[in-house]
Amino acid sequence: MFPKLKEFLKAQLSAFVGGMVDYGIMLFCKEILGFTISTSIVISGAIGAIVNFTINRLWTFKKEEAPVVNQLWKFIIVVVGSILLKSQGTPLLSTLTGIDYRITRLIVEVVVSLGFNFTLQKYWVFKKTNT
Repeated sequence: MFPKLKEFLKAQLSAFVGGMVDYGIMLFCKEILGFTISTSIVISGAIGAIVNFTINRLWTFKKEEAPVVNQLWKFIIVVVGSILLKSQGTPLLSTLTGIDYRITRLIVEVVVSLGFNFTLQKYWVFKKTNT
């Protein structure tokens, strides 16, 4: 298989696993605990990010030899941006379209995952260095 395609597919699987954790916790926070959509997304995004970072570091981009602190501060910046986009984009899209937040969250998730997270993680957080 093509190495770049394989890496991309691994990154999408990692994002899917982290996203499922994120989405489940968001639903729990919103539906069971009664938090707002935005607050639920902030909490769930932070937990999903831990899962995603671990999978990406050890499996997707195989960058465990790099000092974790160098990757972690970059990853945190990406996660904060991602959570901001999702926590503001989901309710905004729901309001504009009248579509339930559970659906608009999935739409926003795909856009942010492919257009923001993957690009920044591949080319900045877990950037391959010439060794």
